[in-house]
Amino acid sequence: MRIATYNINGINGRLETLLAWLAETQPDIVCLQELKAPQAKFPERQLQEAGYASVWHGQSRWNGVAILSRGSEPVLTRRGLSRDPDPSQSRYIEAAVNGLLVGCLYAPNGNPAPGPKWDYKLTWLKQFSTHAKQLLALDVPVILAGDYNIIPAERDVYNPGRWRNDALFLPEVRKAYASLLKQGWCDAIATIHPDKPVYTFWDYLRQAWERNAGLRLDHLLLSPDLAARLKDAGVDQDMRARSKASDHAPAWIDLARE
Repeated sequence: MRIATYNINGINGRLETLLAWLAETQPDIVCLQELKAPQAKFPERQLQEAGYASVWHGQSRWNGVAILSRGSEPVLTRRGLSRDPDPSQSRYIEAAVNGLLVGCLYAPNGNPAPGPKWDYKLTWLKQFSTHAKQLLALDVPVILAGDYNIIPAERDVYNPGRWRNDALFLPEVRKAYASLLKQGWCDAIATIHPDKPVYTFWDYLRQAWERNAGLRLDHLLLSPDLAARLKDAGVDQDMRARSKASDHAPAWIDLARE
């Protein structure tokens, strides 16, 4: 079973790219972020024609998250966090899919820090951490996949010094990510690739893609029972080189079926 997460950076503007990737790789479950589409403008029909049922949480211009499932209907269990500090921002959706509970998230960026956006990010991550702990207590297989907007460690960024004062890399958010792992979540990509940098994002500016000046912002965290089924993980980096590409590339994991 392949599960992927992909910050599409505008689903309607990059729909052709998304559909091509789905046809080529055929993941079983996909978490999408940064839809930049209101609820009524989500391309449900085109995805259905490609073989994917979906649930989504849209928002005009910014944010937005969705879960796609190939060959089965995702059963929506939650839109938004129960104590989201700003419910008007569409940043979390959850569904039961093929025997798994799938949480798809798009965490706040937080820049500039300090400031209101930074404060919102820290508050949102606190509420997300609380929810994540509650999910582990359910004793069901869970995956939390998405754009966390956190660089967990120095090896996850091409030039750590360049990002020291950025909201993606400040000690507070790195600590928040580490706290999730201490709850019992498994960072799938770091587990499969412990000794080399794996990037999922390359800025549009300063020829970041051409220089491989990347960051790892997109993560797939697995509950312990799912971690035992982890077989492989990677990033479809070639997607970043395509025409009209998102500044993110899809990250994915392969799980052994029960």
